[in-house]
Amino acid sequence: MDEREFFNETTEARTHTLNCPKCGQAAEYKVMWVVRRKKAQLPRNADERDRTRFAKAQSYMVRRDDKLACTNVRCRKPFEITTLQSLAFLME
Repeated sequence: MDEREFFNETTEARTHTLNCPKCGQAAEYKVMWVVRRKKAQLPRNADERDRTRFAKAQSYMVRRDDKLACTNVRCRKPFEITTLQSLAFLME
């Protein structure tokens, strides 16, 4: 059984305050995340090995955006997101 069958997958935009490394201005940016929430029940066709993997599974989110453009009108240069983690576990 594939790991994707243990989770419901959605896409969310979350707001983060980031600094542009070129101009140094801080601004609010919407960063896209792929959110994988653990299903309430295990799928029917699971065996014993899948049951143990499902018990250990945890909801998490993966950052989809790697680059953003600066919101400063004079700058507008793209920069990489280095201050945010690319993977975050959810506490639910």
